Amino acid sequence: MKKATGFYRIINAAKYSMLGFKSAIKHETAFKQELIALIIACIIVMVIDFSIYERILLVGSIGVVMIVELINSAIECVVDRIGFERHELSGRAKDYGSAAVFLSLILTIILWIYLFACHFFP
Repeated sequence: MKKATGFYRIINAAKYSMLGFKSAIKHETAFKQELIALIIACIIVMVIDFSIYERILLVGSIGVVMIVELINSAIECVVDRIGFERHELSGRAKDYGSAAVFLSLILTIILWIYLFACHFFP
């Protein structure tokens, strides 16, 4: 099978990315929740008088959580595809992915608390 090159490769990559987003929205509850959080965050940062840099950090931090969540979901899909029997390495792979999501959430929460505290309690 001949692989697409040039502009057609970019079109195909975009198509596969959209399929990934649709699948994540359909099958991943955590991703849906993070998408809702992103929408709410966008509204909040537009209503409150944050600087452009603060807005980028606040919204971007939730974007990072969503990226890590997609990677974690991909790991879980691959591990589950291999088999549902318990195996130490499969469990560790899933746990590492989950830990990465947890760390990205903690980072986001700390960033939001810090920037709101700096903004409202200078």
